[in-house]
Amino acid sequence: MFQNQIHKIRQAELIRQAEVERLARQVRKARRAARRAAKKSGEGPVSSDNSGYARAA
Repeated sequence: MFQNQIHKIRQAELIRQAEVERLARQVRKARRAARRAAKKSGEGPVSSDNSGYARAA
C-alpha cells in the first residue's frame, strides 16, 4: 500500500514537471516567432546613433 502511494505521488510529480517543461518550450517558441516577425516587418531600434555616450578623450 505504501509503495503504491509513493508511486502515485512520483507519477504526479513527473506529470507536473513535464507540463512545466512543455509550457517553457511553448514560451520560447512564441518569443522566437515574435522576434522573427519583428525582424521581417522592418522594425528596428528606435535610435541607431550612440549620442547618449560621451566621447573618449
